[in-house]
Amino acid sequence: MTALNYRLQALLEKGQGTAVRALDRLPGFVQEGLAKGLGYPRIYPELDPLIKCIMAAQLKQGKTGFIGADLNRARKAFDLQMQALKAKPTPVRQVEELRLPLQSGTVFARHYHPAPNKKLPMIVFFHGGGFVLGNLDTHDEACRLLAVHAKAQVLSIDYPLAPEASPKQLIQCAEDALAWVFQNSRQLKILKGRIAVAGDSAGGNIAAVAAQRAAQKAYAPHAQLLIYPVLDFKSRHPSFYAYQDGLALTGQDVEQVTAYYAHQHQVALDDPLISPTYGRLEKLAPAYIVTARHDVLHDEAEIYAHKLRQQGLKVHYQEYEDQAHGFINLTPVSLRAKKYLTDTARNFRRFWDRKGS
Repeated sequence: MTALNYRLQALLEKGQGTAVRALDRLPGFVQEGLAKGLGYPRIYPELDPLIKCIMAAQLKQGKTGFIGADLNRARKAFDLQMQALKAKPTPVRQVEELRLPLQSGTVFARHYHPAPNKKLPMIVFFHGGGFVLGNLDTHDEACRLLAVHAKAQVLSIDYPLAPEASPKQLIQCAEDALAWVFQNSRQLKILKGRIAVAGDSAGGNIAAVAAQRAAQKAYAPHAQLLIYPVLDFKSRHPSFYAYQDGLALTGQDVEQVTAYYAHQHQVALDDPLISPTYGRLEKLAPAYIVTARHDVLHDEAEIYAHKLRQQGLKVHYQEYEDQAHGFINLTPVSLRAKKYLTDTARNFRRFWDRKGS
């Protein structure tokens, strides 16, 4: 291994974003070599070699997955990891901290408006983190990119986390937030009939469940953006077994989330409150669904897209073959992840703008 590789390896093992950004600028064969030098054990030929390096460095430190039995420790570790990857944030004309006085209780939110003097559509965003971790800061850059490149307002909701909050409480908060946005459309300068829900991972689940529960109501969303969403707690599909080890989201993580979110609150695994794939799918808003090939959740999102199409709903399904679960959190250090998220934002807006959506 060259001296440069040793230096990068040392910095990677410290989790420094500057090292990952430097590595991102190197050719793929160099990244592959570093991943091999770090002892990455999985054979995923199509996986982005930068992700292999990041995962290899974590595995070398004995870190697997991101959710464990000690939730406070997991929450702090995730926050620190996201802080370590931070770069200069994408500029947005107006970013404002809000307190939403919802029927289910007051929650914090962050409002991104790329053109404060114009009426724009609104995307109500729910962050990922397995329902048990994550916050407004861990997904700040993703929301900034979404606002700028979708040319839309984004309202990121700091919903209550499980297991302290039950699925019923969490989803009620999400639905109340959607209703609040609808009720305050004029003050927020939202174009009429232009409110969408969005989220990644657990946030994609929350967005999908909220869309189902709000269907036929005045505040029903007009579009959905679901990024590698959790959709089926009951079933284990081939992607679960293919990608359950050596990546950001592990099979063990899924089992832990199931315990915290479903079992601890005695919710059946096929209850649409937590598994929207078993919910009522007719008359839902058009859905733009994004998956990563190297993801335990890949197949359930693909199946959900197929089920929605069977109901005659408008669906766009986008798979990123070389990515793994969590790639939108790598946008500060990976030009490829950033391109994929900006493409998603632009294409979602085009999809939403088309007649009939």
